[in-house]
Parts: sequence; C-alpha cells; structure tokens
Amino acid sequence: MARIYFHIDLNAFFANAEILRDPSLKGKPIAVSGKTRRSVVSTASYEARKFGVHSAMSISEAQKLCPDLIIIDSHFSWYAELSKQFMDIVKSYTTELEQASIDECYADVTEVIMRYQRPLDLAWEIQRRILSETKLPCSIGVGPNMFLAKMASDMKKPMGITVLRIRDIQEKMWPLPIGEMRGVGKKTIPLLDEIGIKTIGDLAQVSNLETIRPVFGKNTEEIHRKANGYDDRVIVKDWNAKSMGVSETLLEDITDYDEIRGILRRLARKLSTRLHEDRKAGYKVTVRICYYDFRNIDRSVRLDHPVWRADDLFVSAMTIFDANYDEEDAIRLLGVSVDDFADDRYLTKQLNLFDLQKAQKEETDEVIMDLNHLLGSKAFIRASDIVKE
Repeated sequence: MARIYFHIDLNAFFANAEILRDPSLKGKPIAVSGKTRRSVVSTASYEARKFGVHSAMSISEAQKLCPDLIIIDSHFSWYAELSKQFMDIVKSYTTELEQASIDECYADVTEVIMRYQRPLDLAWEIQRRILSETKLPCSIGVGPNMFLAKMASDMKKPMGITVLRIRDIQEKMWPLPIGEMRGVGKKTIPLLDEIGIKTIGDLAQVSNLETIRPVFGKNTEEIHRKANGYDDRVIVKDWNAKSMGVSETLLEDITDYDEIRGILRRLARKLSTRLHEDRKAGYKVTVRICYYDFRNIDRSVRLDHPVWRADDLFVSAMTIFDANYDEEDAIRLLGVSVDDFADDRYLTKQLNLFDLQKAQKEETDEVIMDLNHLLGSKAFIRASDIVKE
C-alpha cells in the first residue's frame, strides 16, 4: 500500500516564538541572533525576509540590508517548551513520527488519514490545532515519501498546505533552481552549473550518472532518484530508540570549526556518562548534522570494539564529522549516538574496569581544565602534555 507522509514545519519558529513573548514585535523586521561580530541570523521574521535577510547570514550583513532590523536574543528553554507542545499535538494523531529538528517533523499518516472523508482535512485540522494551541503558524507538505513531503512544505509559507505527488514533479519541482533541492549544498551549486545543471529537472534527466558522480560521489544514485521523486527512507520514531544518543540544537547557526569541536566534545562526555550509567557500550557511532536549511545528514562508522569512553566517542565523532561536513554551510544541530550494543558479559567486565579508572581520570580532567583556563583556550594540547609528564 502506498504511504502518505506529512512534513510539518513551524514557520519562522524562533522569530514567532519571540513575538509570543513580546507581542509588540508583531509586524516588525526582527532577527533572532547573538550580538557579537561572529553572530549569524538564526531566524528572521517574514518582514525582515522582504529585505533579503535569511538564516545563516552574518548579523552585520543583515543590518546593512535592513537598517531597522530588531535583533532579539535567543531564549532556548522557551523554544523547547513550544516545540514539545507542537510535537505532542502531532503525536495525538499518529505515533509514526520522526522529529527532524526542534521545529519540524515527519509523520506517516497512511492509516489515520483514512478516517477523513477528504484527505486534506487531516492536514487542515493539524495546522489549525497547532495555531490555536501554540499560536504558531506552520506549513504542511504532503507526499508519497519523506523527500517529496519536505519539498512540498517549502513551496508555500507561511500557513501553506501543499501536495506533491510523483506525477506532479515535472510541473512543480523540476523547474525549481537546483539550489532549492534538499541535499544540494551551496558549494555544490557552482559545480553543477559548470556541467549545465541549473534546475532540479536538469539533474533528474541526466542519463549518464558518471557525469555527476564527481560532484555527488557515493550519494550519486540517491540524489538522482530524489530528483525523480523517489525516496526509500522510512520514519524513525525515535532517533535513539535502538541506540543511545544526545543532541544539541544551537542557539545560533555556527560555522566556526573550533566551536563545533567543542560541542562534539561536550556531547561525547554527556553520552559517555549516560552509557556508563546504563551499563552500555556499542560498536557503531553515528553523527547527525542538521544544517541551517534543515538538511539532515546521519553518518556512521562501525568499530572493531565497543566504545563508551568520552575520548573514544569524541575521536569517532570527529572522524565522521570531518569526512562529511559541508564547511560553507552553517549548522543548527549536532548529535552523537551509539548502537549495536555489546553483550552483557563484555560490558560487566569492561565497565567494572572503567569504574576503577574513573576517579583518577576525573581528577586528571579537572587539572587539565584548570591549566587550560590559566594558559588560554588554545592551550589544550600543552595542558594535556603537562599532566602526562
């Protein structure tokens, strides 16, 4: 039986969340961002977008485009509260839900939609409930797979409901610029332009995949299938359902490599603590990267031994990240997870050993942190060497 997917996306989420906190901001050009020189726009209101302000743009550039731009600090706990309300509403219709980020999700509604006389009534009902109960507008894309549902939700904002079927793609999707296709990054666009691929339709109609393989590498077949409207992914109800993982949605979209390293280090430590508390270690480490434009990338590595220590997790995560990061695009979420858990006998032996070493390691870490503070943030290697000696 053919599946029916919704992609539900809260429109200008952070900006609209700030308007709920301060209604006087309604109708004004605002951007949610930090206020330092390195800050970038996390979300802009639609009034600001009319001036060309968009996510991942430097705040200085945004202010040049829109001199009256109002810059608002992030309030992440408030966003998390609203996000939970949003997800709970969708979950009341179907348990087949995958949260893609703090403000978007995929839902397999194949079964529940049969209860409605007119299929789009379900989308309309969900949209109206979200607006009524959270005061947040959303767009809903409807498609036979997750990719087309996502493409559809982008086609009409705010408060749009768009259906995109396989038979619709030549008319609705193929004419779009190649940069609007999910999975095509900024630095890929000029490479495709050089070989005459300017629209999604151009990519879809490539007959010899070897002409685009230098651009997409191992993802060539997958990207080409998506351009033709096909996507084999299925809903993952909980990213950590068969694994254990942690993730962090960032207050600002970031590109700074050192900052990214720091976040992955922090996630590795947090995950290590959880693994140890639950007496688990796994052979497979996965990193999730969610870019500013909502592209999600999940990449994994399988190891020859199970891991749970923070250092091992960090090294594996950085190896995966370095191999897959599109350095020109800002990141809005990072996650690290472990699965394919080792058997209990191995864990009992290894984790007992870990317990004996833990106190000494924590004491060493504290010394390193103190030395780093004294020597400066770029002195981690020097501090570590001092402790080792």
